[in-house]
Amino acid sequence: MIARQYLLFAAATIALSSPASSLAKPTYGSWGYDPAAMDRTVRPGEDFFGFVNGGWAKRTTIAPDRTFVGIDSVLNDQTDKNVHAIVEDMAANPARSGVIGQQVGDFYASWMDQAAIDARGTAPIKPYLERIAAAKTRADLVALFAEPGMPAPIGLGISPDLKDPTHYTVDAGQGGLGMPNRDYYLLPGAKYDAYRTAYRAYVTKLQQLAGIPDAAAKADRIIALETAIAKIQWTPERERDVKANYKPMSRAQLMKLAPQFQWNSLLDKSGYAGQRTVVVGQNTAVAAEGKLFASVPLATWKDYLAFHFVDGHAPFLPSAFDQTHFAFYSTTLRDVPTQRDRWKRGVDLVNGALGEGVGQIYVQRHYPPASDRQMGELIDDIRAALGDLVEHNAWMDPSTKKEALAKLASFDPRIGHPKKYIDYSSMAVRRGDLFGNVMASQKFEHRLELSRLPKPVDRSLWGMTPQTNNAYYDPSMNQITFPAAILQPPYFDPNADPASNYGSIGATIGHEIGHGFDDQGRQYDAAGRLRDWWTPAAAKAFEARTAELVKQYDGYEPVPGVHIKGQLTLGENIGDLGGLEVAYAAYRRYVAKHGEPGPIDGLSGDERFFIAYGYSWQTKTREGALRAQLLGDPHSPACFRVNGVVRNMDEWYRAFGVKEGDRLYLAPAERVHIWR
Repeated sequence: MIARQYLLFAAATIALSSPASSLAKPTYGSWGYDPAAMDRTVRPGEDFFGFVNGGWAKRTTIAPDRTFVGIDSVLNDQTDKNVHAIVEDMAANPARSGVIGQQVGDFYASWMDQAAIDARGTAPIKPYLERIAAAKTRADLVALFAEPGMPAPIGLGISPDLKDPTHYTVDAGQGGLGMPNRDYYLLPGAKYDAYRTAYRAYVTKLQQLAGIPDAAAKADRIIALETAIAKIQWTPERERDVKANYKPMSRAQLMKLAPQFQWNSLLDKSGYAGQRTVVVGQNTAVAAEGKLFASVPLATWKDYLAFHFVDGHAPFLPSAFDQTHFAFYSTTLRDVPTQRDRWKRGVDLVNGALGEGVGQIYVQRHYPPASDRQMGELIDDIRAALGDLVEHNAWMDPSTKKEALAKLASFDPRIGHPKKYIDYSSMAVRRGDLFGNVMASQKFEHRLELSRLPKPVDRSLWGMTPQTNNAYYDPSMNQITFPAAILQPPYFDPNADPASNYGSIGATIGHEIGHGFDDQGRQYDAAGRLRDWWTPAAAKAFEARTAELVKQYDGYEPVPGVHIKGQLTLGENIGDLGGLEVAYAAYRRYVAKHGEPGPIDGLSGDERFFIAYGYSWQTKTREGALRAQLLGDPHSPACFRVNGVVRNMDEWYRAFGVKEGDRLYLAPAERVHIWR
């Protein structure tokens, strides 16, 4: 995956047959880039991101309800408006679109009726809190862990088996924290002390709002338990180790690993009665959490469960719950001062609960069928360029090249929308019952998973809705997926200069395809199986290159005292660098067919290519959100996805005359190349 502001960048359409400059005027500037974004007082070799986006950055502020502002916000806002019109129409005329119209309309209307939510008070959560309070034994808690919507210290779910991706398996792994990840509990310093103090106040207040007595003392015990969990959890870097996280275990082996979780009961009550094997991730953490489950008093676990149930459903309760939740998770942790408009949050909620139902309407209204053909054309061009690079690179031996090319040939690109949509008709949605609708959605999703488990893996399923401004690569399916919402400007403009489209969208497609060959994706073969198909020599050469990339990114410090984690972000950094290499090769293939383009606005084609890449990452982020990203997200901040990439590309040095002594300059021997 490749997230821009927690957004995976993907691709869009392009007409390859003729230079776009002969067509209508592009949306931005004269060739696909807003020249007012530039800051020409900045030399490209000093700060290429600032050179491309500095003018925009100086005059642009982040909206009070956002963690960031940038190119993504343009498309996000437009998509929100489009989906808003759909759900408002369904809310006003629920019968007009059949069952799905009633469901979408009533779900959205129940969210928008704040007065009704406030009037119901804490009544919706009382039955659940009473059941937690009634638990007499740890077996009773295990039964609660198994229910959809209930929190648990470990996670259970299904996914394709990594070594047999034609069949599903049940997965289990670490969980149980209220703050974003273990670092918030364990890192020293005044900033993290302040987070922990604020979290204690939040845990206390939320319990008080729910009518839970002795809230402050319980908060201390809950946080002590979560801190103990944080100490035994795997780091985000270690969680990326695919092989270390693949531990298939029988029920007998699970009972030996962590008997405290009473696996037979937990699995059977969760709906996995027929499942004899579970794939365990973070096995040492699961074992240690089992010991905590046995050693920490039952009363503390009940307090923990009650708080996390309220916390997980706070946005669907009266205003005081919602505002308290926002104040901690958004204002305190991510520096966001203002809650988003309720209708925008309602759009997100409906997209999450009934997303493919909304997506069908979105595709009908906003996705031109011609995009499939144009998108396929660009993907084919990028894939051909990568094939050339694989065949001619100097470090991969013939045996490994053969396997790599077979994998490249078997890529399955999915564009726009699923061929078949999820049927939500069995989900009961009632106007005026927001909490009940949320619980119904959670139960529906669980039943949907259970219905798939005994069957062969369905390769037609999508992990995103058509209206999602995002994209992803799935290594077990060897699929790249580009939803409809991202297949439009500003990432792609059919009237833009080809250099712009290749530098922006071409790089994003190259990134997604490149995930099949990053430090994780390369461990899967052409059929999506977890299998080592690399010779030792090729693997050693690849790892030597990527180790240098880790060192480069470890040295970047976006927030004072907080560096990028080079190992955590390695897969995305490989995708960025390799994707831009492939996109540039594809652009030169285009030029070979159509001729070297002339200058536009005094810029050569190669200059426009790299500027378009930098422009596609135009972003400003709040420090709190940036800190959270650095601590646990596998994506580097936008500035470093530009500067950290271009400084490794020889073609960038030639295009902009970057010389020794410039801040971004790397000696040729220090530059990392993925595909040469």
